[in-house]
Amino acid sequence: MKFATLFAGAAVAALMGSATMAEVVVKDAYARAAGKAAKAGAAFMMIENTGDADDRLVSVSSDVAHRTELHTHKDLGDGVMKMMHVEEGFVIPAGGMHMLKRGGDHVMFMGLKRSLNDGDTVSVTFTFEKAGEQVVEIPVDLKRQDAHGGMKHGN
Repeated sequence: MKFATLFAGAAVAALMGSATMAEVVVKDAYARAAGKAAKAGAAFMMIENTGDADDRLVSVSSDVAHRTELHTHKDLGDGVMKMMHVEEGFVIPAGGMHMLKRGGDHVMFMGLKRSLNDGDTVSVTFTFEKAGEQVVEIPVDLKRQDAHGGMKHGN
């Protein structure tokens, strides 16, 4: 009898845990590079959390580059912006979203192993603290214009 009670308690706990899980979706993603000979590229998208618990994008990986990292731009003052790795990742708030866009937070591909040609796709694995891993096929779109301008991603 004790086993049945323990099993029922574990089942309820599992169901309650799943009710607070983050449900994360990557939307409107695209990747680009400055040109065929570029050594670096980037990907931009909206990450939406439809769940009722915050989540965190902790890492990204892709076989298109020697290193794939989460990056942002930091204002160093005097009009100088520095692109830097964000080791702690990005919080995706419950019921909210986080934009990865030009001139802001983004996925950075360093040491491209091949050129990113318009119409190609890049496979990227996103790792979230709660939602786990998601593999997303991201289209390369070299013609897409960003409404906010942003910084170029070159060497």
